[in-house]
Amino acid sequence: MSYDALRHFADSYGLAALLAVYLILVGWAFRPGARSRNEQAATMIFTEEEELAAPKGERGKGNKNHG
Repeated sequence: MSYDALRHFADSYGLAALLAVYLILVGWAFRPGARSRNEQAATMIFTEEEELAAPKGERGKGNKNHG
């Protein structure tokens, strides 16, 4: 395969394939069933801090009293 043929393939079919992959990944992230997993991933960094700050008897119970 020559350079020109490879470049033509990348310019046309490669671009279309990358666009399709991008749209699939974006659609996967915004599907209705992904909301709980996305919220869990967004707050994951705070979970360890909350567990460390909670008293020993309250750890692991999901204490969410913020006010």
